[in-house]
Amino acid sequence: MLEILRKWQAPATILLSLYIPPGRPVADVLDLLRREYSIAGNIKLKRTRDSVQTALQMAIDDLVRIPKIPDNGLVIFAGIDPDSGEQIHMLFEPPDPVPIFFYRTDKWFHIEFLEPMIEESEVYGIIIIERDQATLALLKPSGFVILDEIEDYIPGKHSKGGQSQRRFDRIIEQMVEDFYKKVGERANREFLPYLEEKKLKGILVGGPGYSKIDFLKGEYMDYRLRSLVIGEPIDVSYQGEAGVRELLEKAKEFLKGHKYVEGLKALEEFKYHLAKDDGLALYGRKEIEEALEMGAVEKLILLEEVEDADKLASKASEKGAEVIYLSESIPEGMWIRKVFNGAVAILRYRID
Repeated sequence: MLEILRKWQAPATILLSLYIPPGRPVADVLDLLRREYSIAGNIKLKRTRDSVQTALQMAIDDLVRIPKIPDNGLVIFAGIDPDSGEQIHMLFEPPDPVPIFFYRTDKWFHIEFLEPMIEESEVYGIIIIERDQATLALLKPSGFVILDEIEDYIPGKHSKGGQSQRRFDRIIEQMVEDFYKKVGERANREFLPYLEEKKLKGILVGGPGYSKIDFLKGEYMDYRLRSLVIGEPIDVSYQGEAGVRELLEKAKEFLKGHKYVEGLKALEEFKYHLAKDDGLALYGRKEIEEALEMGAVEKLILLEEVEDADKLASKASEKGAEVIYLSESIPEGMWIRKVFNGAVAILRYRID
């Protein structure tokens, strides 16, 4: 959504940005917009005048249908390209409360209040660790990103007995200790910036055997990160992407409500309707665009990496459909891209 808004640039101050904090009376905002509409009638250039009044009218039409501003406030973006006639119109409740009342028509959309709420607004750290290997990853709303894969050579147990074995075992223990310290330092470097920005919601730790337990018992990570570890360490058989996928599958209960999990739920819903062949699962770019025009789409599921996803997302927001972004990093990501060209939808009702 932010990418769509960033791309809009106008030759005059015709693009409307409106942020309404919770508790603001709708009537007060409507009065302001109607006054602005009247004032805009004095703009000398007809093209600019019509563009400003079109954007204001879209916002007014939205607000007359809303009895009360939602709990987190309301955000409206509206505008028209005077050359092509293409319109953009977004109305939504943001993920966090709107901090101020802000209204402006400008040559661009003012997204500076929205960016901190949407861009990686809720992330989880992931650590998969064993005695000589570790994977650090970040779970974002759209999917996960591998941050680092760390590996050291640590010998196995010494076969000889006596004093030589004890000395060798102590060396191995120290090597494992040093490896845990390295992983902890790397975790601090990767995750603390998100914590300081109040975006880090928790840390999931997994791995095979007892290494994950030993790692958590030691003070290898910053105490603030240790306090964010969710639940018990999770048994995971693999490192890398395969290990992260396994961990996330087993951690679904801890991640209820996270956009990544909600996105997977929406995808499961699409697959259910597809298998049932009840007419509510839709795919094909042309078919989705036609359904969006009709207002028949309930949920639009898009891969972030898909070209022209912005255009579909903009139309979906305009028509009141929920837009769900997923990444190719999810298990079904490649399937969605290869089979459905990265875009599928769930309909409100069957289309004959």
